[in-house]
Amino acid sequence: MSFADSFDWLPHAPLQRLELDWLSQAEVEVAVLRLDLIDPLISGNKWFKLIEHLAAARLAGAQGIISLGGAHSNHLHALAAAGQRFAFSTVGLLRGHPQDTPTVLDLQRFGMQLHWLGYAGYRARHEAGFWAPWQAQYPALYPVPEGGGGLAGASGCMQLLQQVRQQLPALGWADYHGWWLAAGTGTTLAGLVLAEAGAHPVYGALAVPEDHGVAQQVQGILREAEQDCGRYELLDSSRGGFAKVDGDLRAFIQLTEQHSALPLEPLYTGKALLALQEQVQAGRFAAGCRLVFVHTGGLQGRRALMDQA
Repeated sequence: MSFADSFDWLPHAPLQRLELDWLSQAEVEVAVLRLDLIDPLISGNKWFKLIEHLAAARLAGAQGIISLGGAHSNHLHALAAAGQRFAFSTVGLLRGHPQDTPTVLDLQRFGMQLHWLGYAGYRARHEAGFWAPWQAQYPALYPVPEGGGGLAGASGCMQLLQQVRQQLPALGWADYHGWWLAAGTGTTLAGLVLAEAGAHPVYGALAVPEDHGVAQQVQGILREAEQDCGRYELLDSSRGGFAKVDGDLRAFIQLTEQHSALPLEPLYTGKALLALQEQVQAGRFAAGCRLVFVHTGGLQGRRALMDQA
């Protein structure tokens, strides 16, 4: 395969009913868009966020991608795997100092060139001129924001709406009442808000504290897209901070997997589904409500995080 082949790869994500006692008791129906099943390595929403960035890279005549992330980054993991499969170069700029996490070892195995920025260096990623020295060092590579964000990333996620619509008849659903998903940067949520154009609400379970600026990022994407009719809500489900894994969350994930065979991880999907349970049990959604839960992938990250104390 080649870099050009990546533009023709349009994976399909199955839409599956979720059967759990707390949903049945509330008479709320949930179908899971299984983005974790689109590919063993290029998993979750990460590929959809990359689609438009890759198209821009092609137009710019680039030979690969340079981007940012942490030592457990699902974005860098998917990007590196895509680079290996579709034969384009990848460079990762990582937060913090060198460490050998399962993710980092995979990035190296996939052929991604890594640079560790420290913490101060990583915080500077939003400053003017941040990319200049990296583009001078890697002139043939196209820079992509952290997590594949921005309007380009959101635009790639808009096609998730069509994937759901095509599969509603198989579920016996004529329609649904809203979306529910984890929000880390807000890019996927913004894409769904753009695609829906006000038709259905999108609920984002914040996997990071509110001071991480997700609301501002979503608003910025919508402004850039010149769309102000979106219906969305952000709810704090960070449980004390990004990458915080407490005993209740771990127990919820284990119980859910036992009863539904739906694999979850603690940073995004586990927190999002637990937040949904809390809202359902609080009576937020009326009997008969139908929700689409987006499984955003990220299962590779659980290798280290589920073992945290």
